[in-house]
Amino acid sequence: MRPQRTPIHTITTWVKKQPPKVKAFLAVVSGMAALVLLRFIVHDHDNLFVAAEAVHSIGISVLIYKLMKEKTCAGLSLKSQELTAIFLAVRLYCSFVMEYDIHTLLDFATFVTTLWVIYMIRFKLKASYMEEKDNFAIYYVVIPCAVLALLIHPSTSHHLLNRISWAFCVYLEAVSVLPQLRVMQNTKIVEPFTAHYVFALGVARFLSCAHWVLQVLDTRGHLLVALGYGLWPSMVLISEIVQTFILADFCYYYVKSVFGGQLVLRLPSGVV
Repeated sequence: MRPQRTPIHTITTWVKKQPPKVKAFLAVVSGMAALVLLRFIVHDHDNLFVAAEAVHSIGISVLIYKLMKEKTCAGLSLKSQELTAIFLAVRLYCSFVMEYDIHTLLDFATFVTTLWVIYMIRFKLKASYMEEKDNFAIYYVVIPCAVLALLIHPSTSHHLLNRISWAFCVYLEAVSVLPQLRVMQNTKIVEPFTAHYVFALGVARFLSCAHWVLQVLDTRGHLLVALGYGLWPSMVLISEIVQTFILADFCYYYVKSVFGGQLVLRLPSGVV
């Protein structure tokens, strides 16, 4: 007797068989539907940004639990953690000199825990660090982000250095997860705690993107004017959308794996 297929399994099987263009269309439709749902459920859309930072902190907490309980950092990208520390440090600087608020406290907590994770990988658990798999050259993203920040940055009344720094951390955050995705691409198998952490990043990026998109809709585009003129307002939105779609594919396979009852996530070739 053939086992009964669940609706989730039926849908995922159907999606898997679709061509790339149909999958992209379905992803866009799903994202728009989620935005509409959030717009009606969450009344103060500033809470979405706070939620994004809180989810990021939860993801870091999962990493801390992994490092302390399993005493291994296998599958983790040191370079992604270093990029995260860099953009958080720059964003903290900008927050202190430009706009100090609750986000500053959340960023500081995430920054401190990220530094601890870096310390554990570099020194305490160095023997389990998969350095040969973590082969993404970070200057491929740091240098382009710095150049882009010099060319396109806010046109506010703040000091030029602060405006360039703000733009740099926005651009770097959008691509900081790429080394971690490269590690998972090289290993093909992602153990549970690392998968939970990356999924938390994906959720955090989506909430942050939803915050900006809904704020633009709520203000009927006036928020873009408040951010300045030129290409900068558009680059903020593009950066948010890019970092969301970078992780979208992984999040799909993560959800599929969870509903399928698989503890270890196996990624098909070329997913990330």
